[in-house]
Amino acid sequence: MSNTGLTIRVPEKEIPVCAEVDVMVAGGGPAGIGAALAAARNGASVLLIEQRGYLGGMATVSQVPAFCPYTDHIKPVIRGIGLEILNDMKSAMERTFQEEWQEKLDWVPIDAEVLKRLLDEKIAEAGVKVLYHTFVGNVLEQDGVIEAAIIHNKTGTQAVKASLFIDATSDADLTYLAGGQLKKGGNDGELQPGTMCFVLNNLDRQKFLSSTDIHGRDLKHAINKAKSEGRLKVARDWAGISWLNDHTAGFNFGHVFGIDGSNTDDLTRGAIEGRALVAHITEWLKETIPGFENAYLSLTGEQVGIRETRRIVGDYVITADDFLKCRSFPDDIARNAYFIDIHMANAASRMTMVHLPPGESHGIPYRSLLPIGIQNVIVAGRAISTDRATQGSTRVMPNCFAMGEAAGTAAAILAEQGSRETRGIDIAALQQRLVRHGAWLGEEINTLYGEMNASK
Repeated sequence: MSNTGLTIRVPEKEIPVCAEVDVMVAGGGPAGIGAALAAARNGASVLLIEQRGYLGGMATVSQVPAFCPYTDHIKPVIRGIGLEILNDMKSAMERTFQEEWQEKLDWVPIDAEVLKRLLDEKIAEAGVKVLYHTFVGNVLEQDGVIEAAIIHNKTGTQAVKASLFIDATSDADLTYLAGGQLKKGGNDGELQPGTMCFVLNNLDRQKFLSSTDIHGRDLKHAINKAKSEGRLKVARDWAGISWLNDHTAGFNFGHVFGIDGSNTDDLTRGAIEGRALVAHITEWLKETIPGFENAYLSLTGEQVGIRETRRIVGDYVITADDFLKCRSFPDDIARNAYFIDIHMANAASRMTMVHLPPGESHGIPYRSLLPIGIQNVIVAGRAISTDRATQGSTRVMPNCFAMGEAAGTAAAILAEQGSRETRGIDIAALQQRLVRHGAWLGEEINTLYGEMNASK
């Protein structure tokens, strides 16, 4: 909606405090899940705020059909809570799925309904208090310290007091509301496009596979042909297809351009344009691709999938040079091996992809989770402090689990000490705790603290 320039004054009123906890986590995607579970498992009292009626973030809200790789093509670099959730999801799937994916950790298809229930169970087992259908609308901040978050839901407007806050909103909402320094997009404000992911049923997988030499496993050949004939209106000649069984698949296919996921007008337009594009794509698939003749569109994302919005300016900004040179840092709390994957900002531009060699990864320093000028907030997820190129790599869900686990562990340690000063944490103690709980911080750190833990 356009800014009219008009304002109104809201009367001052008393707001009830609905909770007072050690750690409040805003956002229930992979980063928030990792943070809430880690903080609670490390003894903190935790409240998790999520605006939808379930957890999972893009995996469930937007029906992203598969998890990006957990490995560096040789070994898993995302371990701990993220790997636990992946393996437990696979174990809850039907037998044929388990047989196909049991030993695989990269591009594993997501069953959103299985994942929703699994996450409910894990959060409950850990003792995390959850408020669904709730979002943070404001914060009470003074001198760089957030004293309370103001939340809104059907009950009304309430306040949550916490010692530490974890911003896992993906869009750095808490940091934005607290007046933190932020960047968004490229030099000209360009952003990666959104995608309305979707699920088709009533497919014939074997018939489809029998013709992939003609159409391409990712439909590249068929898409290019249809684009040249004017029959298919998509920008990229690729379709991500993730098979849940022989008759059901999730699709990451098509782009909606000019969508800023931190702007409600854009999200609204993205939803409308995204659903229209899915209908167009589905009709083309039914008409063109063997095995898809009887396809039935059963689901589109509740929200168009978002790849890029705000990112914080933190104590350290991870750069493309750090990525390319596979740098490690003294305060590493996670590692990333996913390639730089920047989707075109408009239909005339190109994809940017830069891969690391197999077996290589770079460190994610704790400092990149700390927004400049704010004392008791830790940011986890795609909004951490990076340049734009590196954000195209660190943004994916497995990385978000790992960053969230580190943020939650750090918050729990600080809560144990009665401290709100996120920059005062003992990095060695944080790294040792993460390694003890299964995280991978690189050969040197894991060897050091693995040996120390074994000797105790």
